[in-house]
Amino acid sequence: MQKLTRTVTLTVALTLVSGCSYFGVYKRDLAQGNLVTSAMAEQLQPGMTRQQVVNLMGSPMLEAPFDAQQWDYVYRLDKAYGGVEQRRLTLTFQGNRLADIDRHGDFSRPPSVADERGIGPTDSTNARGNLLNARPDDE
Repeated sequence: MQKLTRTVTLTVALTLVSGCSYFGVYKRDLAQGNLVTSAMAEQLQPGMTRQQVVNLMGSPMLEAPFDAQQWDYVYRLDKAYGGVEQRRLTLTFQGNRLADIDRHGDFSRPPSVADERGIGPTDSTNARGNLLNARPDDE
């Protein structure tokens, strides 16, 4: 009987210490979309062609399905133990030329994940890190 009690106690203790316990679950910051910095947004000028915009910003996250004249660059950061940060840059074209730029969110500072530690693994031989924490002023 004493052996059975020790075995059950050991099993319960190992279960609590393992990842299957109530101690909590590891969470990561989840970044999705196009990373748009304030420097990139400031370089946009009305009259730019679509190709110039793509060269500067990359391809858009969303193109309006019924209106090909509108592109949306959306960035959403769901912080693991905090709130959600969202930015959206909506570009409206007339023909092939940029006509209007509409900003939603705080573009005054870089997103906290990309600024502090980058997103994803980094290679120690590459001093600049990954693409998301390499800013245009790093050149």
